[in-house]
Amino acid sequence: MPTTKKIHLKILFSIFLLSAFFSCDPKKQEQTTTHKNPNEITLISVSHIGGTLGEYRIIKATKDSVFAEKGATAKHIHKEWSSAINTDTWKQLVSSVKTSDLDRIKSSPSQQSVDGIDETFQIRTPKKAHFYVNSFADTAHYRQLQLLKEQLDKILPKEYKEYQ
Repeated sequence: MPTTKKIHLKILFSIFLLSAFFSCDPKKQEQTTTHKNPNEITLISVSHIGGTLGEYRIIKATKDSVFAEKGATAKHIHKEWSSAINTDTWKQLVSSVKTSDLDRIKSSPSQQSVDGIDETFQIRTPKKAHFYVNSFADTAHYRQLQLLKEQLDKILPKEYKEYQ
């Protein structure tokens, strides 16, 4: 297959994954409007998507559950895992995130066009949805997102952790 077709397929697949990743479920939207605290975190999502084989790792957490999936499109590999979480685990997970500082975090350009892997964060509150792409370049504000990843890794099974 010509290289240009591979690039087009990667871009198309990335757009498809990101649009599915960022789509909004009407039921969750309805739940979001009933929250009293506009700065309460209702959803955390972290993804790593890209690379030469179309690898992906997506983790979504809400106050009552966590869902993880990973795979490689070129090898037709896909695995999923989900679990309920308790209130204490959720509180520990969101403890590193200061919602007042979220607007200061800066994103960086996508690396997928050069077979790189993009790290994407989504943090939702009833007031606002925050999206970050490759924000690790923002060394002044990235620390709380790094702590969030570490907290997520504590509740995931070994095969879904960032560093195995």
